[in-house]
Amino acid sequence: MSRERRSFSPEFKLQMVKLYENGKPRNEIVREYDLTPSALGKWIKQHQSTGSFLNNDNMSDEEKEMKRLRKENQQLKMENDILVLQR
Repeated sequence: MSRERRSFSPEFKLQMVKLYENGKPRNEIVREYDLTPSALGKWIKQHQSTGSFLNNDNMSDEEKEMKRLRKENQQLKMENDILVLQR
């Protein structure tokens, strides 16, 4: 049985990270708030590295460049399609 995807506010994520930073064990936080261990681990890592929970703020330079290139590639494909249709 699959679990419905939930979203959490930045405030909630920060509260969970603060609980961990104040000494509450990860497994207790996960169990008490019905979280996945990977989600809590991701939030802790994001907070420690950038202080932000936004994906764009937590991308490496390579990931940002790949995203930019994909967007540029998509734009060029659309322009090419328009030129082909105009012939």
